[in-house]
Amino acid sequence: MTLPPPLRPLDGGSNAAAGVAGASDRLRAAGVEPMAWSNGPGDRYAAHEHPFTKLLVCAEGSITFLVGEAGTPVELAPGEGFELPPRTRHAAVVGPSGCTCVEGHRR
Repeated sequence: MTLPPPLRPLDGGSNAAAGVAGASDRLRAAGVEPMAWSNGPGDRYAAHEHPFTKLLVCAEGSITFLVGEAGTPVELAPGEGFELPPRTRHAAVVGPSGCTCVEGHRR
């Protein structure tokens, strides 16, 4: 998976174990405390940004993030993830089967 700037890849690559347990282990290894969340098909998150670095892994289903002012699409399937730097504008659209993601924050 190719990530547009300013996204950065997470350690473990796209071959990392999928599922909530695998995603949680991956984030703990990256030094953050994981928390899982789920959404139904087609749910949307409006464009926003955070004051912290977000590390995120798609554990189940799929989700497309729209990153930066241009809204560059980045689709995540199970086991795929990224590191989102602070103050990076992003939105998201959940895939047709819903999704469960695991994320952690770094200040």
